[in-house]
Amino acid sequence: MITTSAQKYKQLRLHALSVAPASFSSTYEIESALPEEGWVTRLTAGGKETFICAATSINNHATEKILFLPEESGQKTPSEDQELWQMLSLFTLPDHRGQGLGKKLCREALDYLVSHREAEREVCVRLMVKPENHATVRLYQGLGFVEAGKCTLAEAFIATGDRELPPKDISGEKYSSRTGLIMMLEIRRW
Repeated sequence: MITTSAQKYKQLRLHALSVAPASFSSTYEIESALPEEGWVTRLTAGGKETFICAATSINNHATEKILFLPEESGQKTPSEDQELWQMLSLFTLPDHRGQGLGKKLCREALDYLVSHREAEREVCVRLMVKPENHATVRLYQGLGFVEAGKCTLAEAFIATGDRELPPKDISGEKYSSRTGLIMMLEIRRW
């Protein structure tokens, strides 16, 4: 079952990387080289939840791991009574854009974070986005996310749990320039 799910996830992810490479910190070339067990590991790794929303055709109709960033990022360090979650890799295929699917998926994920535990805590949700991806930035702002700092591409790989994907030498401007936008949302769990 998990192998089948991992294969479907791989197909969706690689397709997304091929049709909109500017939307992701990773690349098709890097991720297509991952072994099959690497895709299973991505779905089964502890400390994270994976939400996938896929349109299906019916009669031809579309129907905790804590990762901190350095002080230079400008990101506030969560207190001990806060849970920190990382939201990543939101992507909608071009044929399904403009229908509010991204917003609905985000709301479901945020609702899950609030309801999946009973402990009263503040939940901090962090994400990283390319600032030139205006539509996505507006989507997150509409959900209540606010700008919280800047990150490098190397930090984005680390925060997404893909520390091993970039090349060994990340000293170049591509990986060390602080150009990525960090956004945060704080939610109170009652």
